[in-house]
Amino acid sequence: MVLQTAPIGEYDRRVVILTKEQGKISAFARGARKPNSPLVGAVNPFTFGQFTLYAGRSSYTIQSVHVENYFSELREDIIAAYYGFYFMEYAMYFTKEANDEREMLKLLYQTLKALTNPKIPNRLIRYVFELKALCINGQAPQVFQCTCCGSTGHSMVFSPRKGGLVCTECDGDVIDGMRLNNSTLYTLQYVENSKIEHLYTFIVKENVLDELGRLMERYNDLYVDKRFKSLEILETLL
Repeated sequence: MVLQTAPIGEYDRRVVILTKEQGKISAFARGARKPNSPLVGAVNPFTFGQFTLYAGRSSYTIQSVHVENYFSELREDIIAAYYGFYFMEYAMYFTKEANDEREMLKLLYQTLKALTNPKIPNRLIRYVFELKALCINGQAPQVFQCTCCGSTGHSMVFSPRKGGLVCTECDGDVIDGMRLNNSTLYTLQYVENSKIEHLYTFIVKENVLDELGRLMERYNDLYVDKRFKSLEILETLL
């Protein structure tokens, strides 16, 4: 999937692609800015398909693209498009070259599909995506037991600084504890436990959505060391 594209020289483009085989790679699309180029519509963000590349001394060059999905619906809705740009930028932050990124690629595809479904709120899609991306990267919060003692039988608060749930026996030094609605906790557990194909199969009430938003904002502030330009634009639009 194309994550990012930028013009290079008079006619070329530099493209960042997330692949199953080689993780995140950069490649050149020679002549892609010429109107008659076969690559002109195939190297835009959100494009998903099979890319044929050849490796040069220091970079890849795109030979051809068999497009399976353009996600054209996102190009007709500026809000949905900027949600998509944010998901691309978030994925770029986490993914690496020569790494197995199958799960992140699958997550991106399913997330963009969810954005085209008017029945699922975009905010919910965002929080589910962020949480699952953190899971894939090994940074998921502990939402099944106390992070300190491992107990499951006590009343819990969620502490971003502690990395998840903390029971009443261990919360003496917790200064950022959040008392979660049971539905919010269940949503977190469902997202962390579920296969990617089953993520976007539910909706939640507004109070749960608001609580998820506050939780994910605090968690991202602590564990994601980057400000995303696309998110700043999205928040301005909203």
